[in-house]
Order: sequence, then C-alpha cells, then structure tokens
Amino acid sequence: MRARWISAAWSELPGFDADRSAELWPALLAGCARPAPGWSELCARALLDPPDGSAAARRWLQTHLQPWRVEAPDGNVEGLATGYFEPSIDAARRPRAGFRVPLYVPPPELATRRPFYTRQQLDTLPAALASLRGQEIAWIEDPLDAMLLQVQGSGRLRITEPDGSVNLVRLAFAAHNDQPFRSLGRWLIEQGELTADSASWPAIKAWAQRNPRRLQELLWANPRVVFFREEPLPDPAVGPRGAQGVPLTPGRSIAVDPLAIPHGAVVWLDTTEPLSNTPLRRLVMAQDSGSAITGAVRADLFFGWTRQAETLAGRMKQPLRLWVLWPRGD
Repeated sequence: MRARWISAAWSELPGFDADRSAELWPALLAGCARPAPGWSELCARALLDPPDGSAAARRWLQTHLQPWRVEAPDGNVEGLATGYFEPSIDAARRPRAGFRVPLYVPPPELATRRPFYTRQQLDTLPAALASLRGQEIAWIEDPLDAMLLQVQGSGRLRITEPDGSVNLVRLAFAAHNDQPFRSLGRWLIEQGELTADSASWPAIKAWAQRNPRRLQELLWANPRVVFFREEPLPDPAVGPRGAQGVPLTPGRSIAVDPLAIPHGAVVWLDTTEPLSNTPLRRLVMAQDSGSAITGAVRADLFFGWTRQAETLAGRMKQPLRLWVLWPRGD
C-alpha cells in the first residue's frame, strides 16, 4: 500500500456538518453497482432505506462508517488536489475543412507491438502512420483538443454525420500506446515558458496560441497516445464510467491511487476552490484512477462536462487532506 490509514474521530473532519451530504447518495448508489470489499451489506441498506436529507445522511454515515486519516508512508498528511472534466467537442465523421485532426480506435498492431509508437513517430514515420490508417473515429479541429481528450480519458463529440445530421456520442478510454505520460505544463515549466504557479490548461492553450510554430514540439513532449471506443450517449445527464466501472457524478466522484484508497470508498475531501481559494470540503466517492494520480494524499475531482467544469478543472491545483470512511469492523 502507498498509504497509512490512521483511526480518526468524526470531529477531526473539518466542515463535516456543513456539507450537503445527501448529494453524495447518487454517487454512492452508483458505486454500489460494483461494491468495494466489505460494502455489500451497507450498499443493500443504502438502497433499501436512503436517508431523507443531509442531516440524516450524516447520521447514517456516522452510524455505519469509521473515519481514517490518510497519510503518506512517511507520515505526511498534505497532498495535492487537481480536477478533470469530460470535454465536449464538435467533430465530423469525415475529414473536411476545419476538421483535420483524427481520433482513433486501438489499431490492430497495438496488440503485438509493445511499447507502441510514440506520438512523434505516429506523426512522422510511414510505418506508424500506416498502422493508424482506417482506424479513425472522427475528425476534430484543434490538436490541443485531441490532447485534452486523451489527458481527460473520455469526452463527448457532437458529430456531423455524412447526411448532415448531428449525433452526440461519447468517446471512452480504450487503450494507450504504453509510452510514458509527460505533462505539457511540466514541459513548459522546464522550458522556462511558464511558472509552476501559472501552469494550468488555460495557460497552456494561451501559450500555444502565441507560439503556433512550436505547437508540434509541445505536443510531441508527451509521447503517450490514448485510443478510444465510441459509445452511444442516450442520456446526456449520465457521466462517463470511471475505473470502478460506474458512471462518475460531477462534484462527488474522484480519481485516486487505488494502491492507497480502494475504488468504492467514501472519502472526506478537505481542499480549496481553485478560483476563490475558499474551503472546498465535501463527501466524495473514490471511483476512478489515472496515470498521473499516484500517492497517498492525492485526488482528482471530477467536475462534469459544462463550460464551468472546464474552467474549474483547468485551474484546480490545490492543497489537500483526505479521510477514508470505511465500514466499521472491517
């Protein structure tokens, strides 16, 4: 395990009584479709007798769960909170003016070549280019949006079909090229182009707009390429599936390091808002993971799929403390 859990009192959870705790229940019930070890009985209770209001939800949690403070193996209780969202992007089913950046399903060669080609090789080597031919899902306008979809791991496409109709679909993570992930923000910091405090997704996009001749260099700095599968999106109010295999709930689902916190756990989050730096303290569900989310006190908060979600996720880089709420007796 990458974490130590230290038994804690409910009074140690800052702001616990002020949370709108009933808002956790949709995320909790979603997680109960694939309950964590030790959660099956509690999930049955939560389904049969949901609490009426936030005060009742807090009493339910305090009755059935025990808080544990999450620490790094060296005892450090401070960590990092970031954010992510589900981008929504216009696309075309066939390449045309303004839509020249392809998104791909996993190519057949991916199963036999590990690691697969890097991002730069896929853009420049004839054999690498040939491996992707015929694997296109759709085309979008901006290569940075393609990178954003790959970093976030999923997205929504408003696809203009050949008959002129517009179809809303979801792109879900299918595979990657087994190359290391490298942050574009970190690369820009190393280049002296951004400072650590200013390295956000809006700042990266602004830099790219000012430096169009270096855009390819920026993109090639991250050798990892993500491939997708297309899924229908009959209900736009349903979030993408996280690593737990259940839909994510905006504001109430987080990605964690599963070697520190198991998927399906209730977590108390103590951080700050990215725009105002006011306290952001709430109950959330550990329902996802990601290659950049490693360590004990580390969480990536899912903000949803709106414009506001993009703004908040792009600027979220805040101090963090965590408590896991786990069934008593386990």
